[in-house]
Amino acid sequence: MGSMGDDDMPYTDVLLVGAGFASFTLLNRLRKMGLDVKIFEKGAASGGIWYWNCYPGARVDSDTPIYQLFDKELWEDFTFRERYAGWQELRRYFKHIEKKWNVDEHTEFNKHVDGAVFDEKKHQWVVECSDGTYIACRWFIPCIGFAARRYTPPVPGLSEFKGDTYHTAVWPQHGVNLRGKRVAQIGTGASGIQVIQEIGPVVKNLTVYQRTPNYCLPMNQRPLDPKEEEQKKANGDYEKAFNDTRKTFSGFTYDFVEKNTFDDSPEDREKFYHKLLVEQGGFHYWLNTYKDMLFDQKANDEAYKFWRNSVVKRVKNPEKQKLLAPEVPPHPWGTKRPSLEQRIYEVFDQDNIEIIDVNENPIEAVEATGLRTKKGLVEVDALVLATGFDSVTGSLAQLAIKSTNGGTIADHWKDRLQTSMGIAIPGYPNMFFLYGPQAPTAFSNGPSCTQFQAEFVEEAIKRARAEDITRFEATKEAEDDWCKRMNEKWDITLFPLAKSWYSGANIPGKRVEPLNWAGGMVEYTTSLHGSLDNNFQGWHTDKLKA
Repeated sequence: MGSMGDDDMPYTDVLLVGAGFASFTLLNRLRKMGLDVKIFEKGAASGGIWYWNCYPGARVDSDTPIYQLFDKELWEDFTFRERYAGWQELRRYFKHIEKKWNVDEHTEFNKHVDGAVFDEKKHQWVVECSDGTYIACRWFIPCIGFAARRYTPPVPGLSEFKGDTYHTAVWPQHGVNLRGKRVAQIGTGASGIQVIQEIGPVVKNLTVYQRTPNYCLPMNQRPLDPKEEEQKKANGDYEKAFNDTRKTFSGFTYDFVEKNTFDDSPEDREKFYHKLLVEQGGFHYWLNTYKDMLFDQKANDEAYKFWRNSVVKRVKNPEKQKLLAPEVPPHPWGTKRPSLEQRIYEVFDQDNIEIIDVNENPIEAVEATGLRTKKGLVEVDALVLATGFDSVTGSLAQLAIKSTNGGTIADHWKDRLQTSMGIAIPGYPNMFFLYGPQAPTAFSNGPSCTQFQAEFVEEAIKRARAEDITRFEATKEAEDDWCKRMNEKWDITLFPLAKSWYSGANIPGKRVEPLNWAGGMVEYTTSLHGSLDNNFQGWHTDKLKA
């Protein structure tokens, strides 16, 4: 870090890192308070994850209208064209925000934040960027999300491959033509499923290396009628949808029903499942189902059985049936975030696609011309790594943000993940982070989560300024209490029975622990705002000495 307290160092009241949903809503809110706000974005354009996500088929899994900022000024003259927006549509939306809110005046692109230290004398952060520049700020707010650190598996010989290699997290902005080529793909998570749907019909052949089957749900995608959407806006349907997200477990417009699986007769249960899975589609089968599905194994087995039967009807190849929807579930249904699909099982069933179970036939090495397993070498022209991210914690832990004790965030999390309410950390005064660890992050609709967290940050800063507070730090007691509640909420569910990125199990050697708040959005937001009551009971506050 450079010298502290330089009077000629650039200063801003608030520095936001990342140019996505969280930063944009905070920019709009905080500058209305009269604060000087800047955004530093390492990419060449705005969009957050949607700047980087441009692989074939990349699109959201939250439906219109809730996958956008809940601001009438924005949605009254912008209408999405599909129920589930694709990456090009999201880029169009972010351009709309930039123009509407004059975001460019406050944003520096291609600006990579490396680290930061807190100046106790001035109650300011000094932030260092990779280009060697520094900036001071009162409030430092990383808004880099849960998927900013991509994961590449340590496969021997990966660098020896002479063909083209593509990672879904950094797909070339100019696109890739895989038509007629022999392709191998590692990974069948959300990005993997979307890529397979798009390239499967056009490649010569595709070999998919799968560790765990993805319990995909029908997206029920459809184009939206602009006139119908305008009528919904005029009728108040959009505002109702945004308000409904405040009352549900995951910030969607629907929630678990108030009855258990076996309260219904088998016939009624089948009808209910069919309505959720086939008629409504999307996440209804996951988040709008019986309230005991994620807590009771027998109830969960019923959900899996119905889902499996629906898949088997679509896959004719008996060997692929076993791999995509095995009779014995490898983990409870819904304990990994299901991916939404449009035609994935029909594509998987094509003769030009082979699925290799890496549990039985692991990749031994990548060679110059392809991938080798114990069954031999599969020669390919291109390799797709759909291997995801060091999710939730990796984004923040990779930055050299120093605590007041001199350690980094990675040091703070060395023995266990710990935060105060998934938004702050003791030892890091005047710093909030959004859509990160120990928040509802992975269980939620992203814009809902960031919206509600931004409302809290706005309130906290407003109240701090009203009382001339210049140092605002989460207490150790609040952190310990949150970690205790995190584990209590996690342990009563079926989530611990799955090896997933929800708990860090997708990264070899990473400690397995709950990374996301499993207590629901309502309890989460209540906890946030409650921490400011009773003279800031969850926070240490101080004022600069005159």
